[in-house]
Amino acid sequence: MSPTCPDGLPRAIRHWIGGAAADSADGCTFEVTDPVSNTPYAHAAAGGRPDVDRAVAAARSAFPAWSALGNRARATVLTRIADGIEAREERLAAFESYDSGLPITQARGQARRAAENFRYFADVVVALGEEAFRQGQEQFSYVVRTPIGVAGLITPWNTPFMLESWKLAPALASGCTLVLKPAEWTPLSASLWPEILTEAGVPAGVVNIVHGIGEEAGQALVDHPDVPLISFTGSTDTGRHIARSSAQHLKTLSMELGGKSPVVVFADADLETALDSVVFGVFSLNGERCTAGSRVLVERPLYEEFSRRLAERAKRVTVGPPSDPATEVGALVHPEHYARVLDYVDIGRKEGRLVAGGTRPAHLPEGNYLQPTVFADVPPDARIFQEEIFGPVVAVAPFDNESEAVELANATQYGLAAYVWTSDLRRGHRVAHAVESGMVWINSHNVRDLRTPFGGVKASGVGREGGAHSVDFYTESKIVHVALGEVRTPRFGGKR
Repeated sequence: MSPTCPDGLPRAIRHWIGGAAADSADGCTFEVTDPVSNTPYAHAAAGGRPDVDRAVAAARSAFPAWSALGNRARATVLTRIADGIEAREERLAAFESYDSGLPITQARGQARRAAENFRYFADVVVALGEEAFRQGQEQFSYVVRTPIGVAGLITPWNTPFMLESWKLAPALASGCTLVLKPAEWTPLSASLWPEILTEAGVPAGVVNIVHGIGEEAGQALVDHPDVPLISFTGSTDTGRHIARSSAQHLKTLSMELGGKSPVVVFADADLETALDSVVFGVFSLNGERCTAGSRVLVERPLYEEFSRRLAERAKRVTVGPPSDPATEVGALVHPEHYARVLDYVDIGRKEGRLVAGGTRPAHLPEGNYLQPTVFADVPPDARIFQEEIFGPVVAVAPFDNESEAVELANATQYGLAAYVWTSDLRRGHRVAHAVESGMVWINSHNVRDLRTPFGGVKASGVGREGGAHSVDFYTESKIVHVALGEVRTPRFGGKR
């Protein structure tokens, strides 16, 4: 099946360094394919160390002027960026859907969220005050924030444009300049940033984009001595590698890594609402989301009915071309990832009971398509219970009491998100506090307030971003102490 090609699709995707499009220093490129036909549609510049060096030099040159701007002036620029994103919503969504396989309706939502990120951080940086402390009549102390410098941003291939905005907006609001390395599988939507940023009045060199393979362009950015800060979203294994590489220069790190988030459904839960949330939470965005509720733990009195109805719903999810507004699950992003997800499906057949999906939809003979897949009766030591699959695959298991539910919820290396469904709010809070995760939703699906911290524990990440936490990450805090009265310092060496 041939994908619907969006208007204005570029055939060459170039770096953007110092305010100008640029090829790689060695002229190297790599092919970019769409996930529906798995055929190349463009060539992207394959960045290496010389290209990262040029980008960092441009960012360093632009840093003094950008960091010296007042918060209100930077906020005005961010608001104009949001306007530019909204003006291109349809084009952006079409690019994102074509490149990543996301259903077009969900890609539109990502475009809107990207604009909201810029508007929100424009508000944050204007409203955020500094801390001040008074020690009686003797001393006054205050905090001064200064931008760290050149930020290195490395983003993933799921919802790429929105996740780029999630890092770009607070970095720019805080006064940093930056080098962005988009995911090599989905570089298309990043090609819109130059025109959006230029139109908004972002000075040349403030934002630089270097495309390329992670092991080359990404590694060069992590290794660069003039990049004191790295914000990374991606796999846990890659995050561990970045942490080891960054240790030499003691870089500040924020890493949002993998997840295997539990959904705990008690027998007294609102069944219909919980079912809606589980189906949406694991199958939206093609299941390629870090906070997906991919382990569903159901109290035994409800277990058989919930498993049966979850399987029935999964069978009715509409899988189709990403460009079709009726599509609920599109094509997985890349043949390599598709093969990996299918491997887990084969593993799951040996570990649990397949009750839905597990195969390519009959009406889609080509492309990276998988019918939403449900495994029931999955033991806690199963690989599909323990390991992140990052596709439309869910494991379901029973529990008998609250303590067992918490034990099963915590029985993985990950700790990013968790979801609790119960009509007993006291129990909901107890479980939320006991579950080892950075974020918990009680009787709610994945709706997030931008003011709240985002991040995980254990193998799900290091640090927090979101709201004022993002500004903390991109700035250094300096405390200044001032004596208000007579200074009475103990006098050493005063005797003669």
